Order: sequence, then C-alpha cells, then structure tokens
Amino acid sequence: MSIEMNVKKRDAQGTGASRRLRRADQVPAIIYGGDKPATPITLDHNEIFHALRKEAFHASVLTLNVEGTKETVLLRDTQMHAYKLQVLHVDFQRVDATHKLHTKVPFHFVNADAAPGVKLQGGIVSHVMNELDVQCLPSQLPEFIEVDLSGLSVGQSIHVSQINLPAGVEALTHGTDPVIVTLTLPRGAKADEAAAEGGEEK
Repeated sequence: MSIEMNVKKRDAQGTGASRRLRRADQVPAIIYGGDKPATPITLDHNEIFHALRKEAFHASVLTLNVEGTKETVLLRDTQMHAYKLQVLHVDFQRVDATHKLHTKVPFHFVNADAAPGVKLQGGIVSHVMNELDVQCLPSQLPEFIEVDLSGLSVGQSIHVSQINLPAGVEALTHGTDPVIVTLTLPRGAKADEAAAEGGEEK
C-alpha cells in the first residue's frame, strides 16, 4: 500500500513552541536518519490521529511530502497524551531503497474456525506473538504476514519456521524458533475430560 502525507517544516522548536503547535491542532514531529540532518516537521493532528489507527500505517514504507521534497520513511515512535485522545509527538526514520530495513510486521491469523482443534475438539487459540521482527528491502516490506490455522489440532502449535514469508523477507529470531500460536483445551474442559477418563477406568 502506498501511503503519502503532506507535512510542513518546523522552524520554532522547544517546549513552548510545541505547546503552541498543539493548541493549533498541529503535531510536532521529526524525520531523522540516513546521510541528512534531522528535519523538524509538523503534522495535522486529525490526519495523523486517524492514520495511526490503521494497521498498515505502522508497517508500511511511508512517503512524507515536505513542502515539495519527498522523504521515504518508517514510523518509529509515537507519544500520546496520558489520558486525552491526543498525539504529542511522532518520530520517522528515513529509509534507503537499496538498503535492508529492520522493522516489525503484524500477523494476520486466518481460518481459525476451520481448525479441527476448534471445530471438532472445542479448543481455543492462544496468540503467543502478534508481530514479527523482519529484515528486507523497503520494496519487499509486507503490510502483514498471514498465519493459516486451518490444520491446527488441540495440543499443536505453529512456529515461525512453519510460516511462509514473502519473497525477500527474513525473520529475525536470533537463532530460535519461537511459537506464534497454540491451540489448547480450556481449563474447565481439561478437568471434565480427566473426570470422564477416571469414570471410564472404574
């Protein structure tokens, strides 16, 4: 998905200047990284607030149009007000199309209702991980990684090594093979099953 936002350069800096921007429904932000100096910018609060509610905005290479100059970036950090629905500050990092980037990509879990462990055995799905650290070129960055649960039975799990990653995308698991999702019986169901087995033995 291609996401582009128009932003403005920010000359005034400091706590007082940031407060004035927020009162004017603007959000102070910064673009950093690469071989360029950091660029202070301002964002429209309404636009960035709604953009942050979209999953794709957090896991996509973004284009910021800084008064006619386009910057290719990733969202790196967001500061929110402690109790108001207000964005206080946003950090963006420049990306280079020729260099691999390191970021997190969310999982999308599909076909849980079709899993034998859910449909036939009454099991429940437990998500151990909801996102994955990956490395890839900016052009290869997926919005999400699909995890198909259709073959999962009670007692089974899906590990990172078992999912199909998009071409060019490498999982950064530091030599481990972590569990993404498991399918288990509810605690009460286990007790009922044990009681039933005990009755059969008698």
